[in-house]
Amino acid sequence: MILTTFVITLSFLGNGSASRAVRLDCVKASEQCLKEYSCSTKYRTMRQCVAGRESNFSAVHGAEAQGECRSAIDAMKQSPLYNCRCRRGMKKEKNCLRIFWSIYQSLQGNDLLEYSPYEPVNSRLSDIFRLAPIIAVEPASTKENNCLNAAKACNLNDTCKKYRSAYINPCTSRVSTSEVCNKRKCHKALRQFFDKVPTKYSYGMLFCSCPTGDQTACAERRRQTIVPVCSYEDKDKTNCLSLQNTCKTNYICRSRLADFISNCQPEVHSISGCLRENYADCLLSYSGLIGTVMTPNYVRSFGISLSPWCDCSGSGNSKPDCDKFVELFTNNRCLRNAIQAFGNGTDVGVWQPQPPIQPTVDLSITRKGKAQTNNALDALTDMTKLDLDGNSLYHICGTLQVKFLFEYGLYVLSPHQHSCYF
Repeated sequence: MILTTFVITLSFLGNGSASRAVRLDCVKASEQCLKEYSCSTKYRTMRQCVAGRESNFSAVHGAEAQGECRSAIDAMKQSPLYNCRCRRGMKKEKNCLRIFWSIYQSLQGNDLLEYSPYEPVNSRLSDIFRLAPIIAVEPASTKENNCLNAAKACNLNDTCKKYRSAYINPCTSRVSTSEVCNKRKCHKALRQFFDKVPTKYSYGMLFCSCPTGDQTACAERRRQTIVPVCSYEDKDKTNCLSLQNTCKTNYICRSRLADFISNCQPEVHSISGCLRENYADCLLSYSGLIGTVMTPNYVRSFGISLSPWCDCSGSGNSKPDCDKFVELFTNNRCLRNAIQAFGNGTDVGVWQPQPPIQPTVDLSITRKGKAQTNNALDALTDMTKLDLDGNSLYHICGTLQVKFLFEYGLYVLSPHQHSCYF
């Protein structure tokens, strides 16, 4: 009996792995569907139903049209398009995301950002550290400036230096007397950097820990990583709900935001602070927002405080909804603990790591402005003293130590807490 159960269990697990292996990205799934007459017919009908729903199609054409729509939607659940996903930084990413959202909105019947369109990476922070001995990952209580070390490490790596140079140039080049930069080009180059540079280097610069005794220069260097004067700040702060609506009109921004909401969802009863218990996925989804209109960054206040460039003024009756959205950044235990865990070298999750997504399109860097970019890189790397207003504490208190027990596929999380965050 035990043997039979064991065999059935293995068979079930094997089938689950196979189903994951054959899941297509939405571009390939769409191409496969369009080659089949039955699938392509239902697919086109479903798209007409979605367009018709927005123009009150069902009320005009009655029960027969509604039946055809339901039939088409049910057929899509059996097609390769159902449950298709995309990969961050993939070739034709925008087209893949467009297909995903057309299917998602048809099947769900709403415009909510409940599910991520991206294929899970299933990595752990500990895997990043094993591959990154050059970056000193030390607790925040030491005097080591990890943010400076991370910048130096990036300059020693050809890939990191290449893509860092590629965003420093457009993000620091003034366009006119009224425009400090070309924000569109800056955002695109930043997305390239975080999509294609190994996380051991990009995370080292973005999530580096700062010593409690000498926070000022370290914290400001971390804040300056994305060149916020161009990529983050603007003349005025828009309402956060309006910014969210603007983000949802762009497939890249909409998808990155949905990915962030899904993977950084806080959970009060979770020992890690995360609903999904995976710090690596949260940090990946956060970094994915950089280079969109929803670009977040550190703000000048104590603790690990982050926010997009917006506020909730003028929200009217939607003020509670706006406050709730902003708190996904400003008061998110999951995100805050994930950043702290990266600085301390701990993580949560027992998933086996997968190879990083290899870029399919290379970013060519022109020789024009190369000397200017190198000077800008040197200036950023050599910056050790900054004149800042106010007291920048960035106090990171407490640690989360993680202990794994792999017997029978179980693991135990052991918190040792002296923290104001939990």
